[in-house]
Amino acid sequence: MHFDAPWSRLLKGVTLFASVMCVGAALIVWNTTTHAGGDPSKWWTALLPIAVVVGSALFMIRGYTVERDTIVIHRPLRSVSLPRTGVQSATHDPSLVAGSIRVFGNGGFFSFSGWFRNKRLGMYKAYITDPARTVVLQYGDRAVVVSPSDPDRFIATVMQGR
Repeated sequence: MHFDAPWSRLLKGVTLFASVMCVGAALIVWNTTTHAGGDPSKWWTALLPIAVVVGSALFMIRGYTVERDTIVIHRPLRSVSLPRTGVQSATHDPSLVAGSIRVFGNGGFFSFSGWFRNKRLGMYKAYITDPARTVVLQYGDRAVVVSPSDPDRFIATVMQGR
């Protein structure tokens, strides 16, 4: 069963802000290198901020699919598969990400993804687009957090047959 990954207002705002900043930086670098007495041979450096936008977009979360043996996290570049059989519990917790610290990953440019830490879960892997819809998938001593469009139905589907 497929679940969308809706974007929160925060994610939309951060993505818009970061995109505008990167495009603005690209335009400034382009103008500086091709005009205003800059070094025209360095025009290609204007592409670097655009590459950041495109690179980040390739890792956005587009949705989740619960299959017989796996939970697939859809991304444009490469999907991530989690074993469904190893899920010990799944709980909807809208307050989960409050107070989390990003250890390594993306803090809101097309997704909140990577390794995070907080007091309640310790270290966890996140694939989130809307913090209000977070579902914690507990795999023994490790946790994965996702944010499907319908958290309760997602949990029922993941835990079905257990």
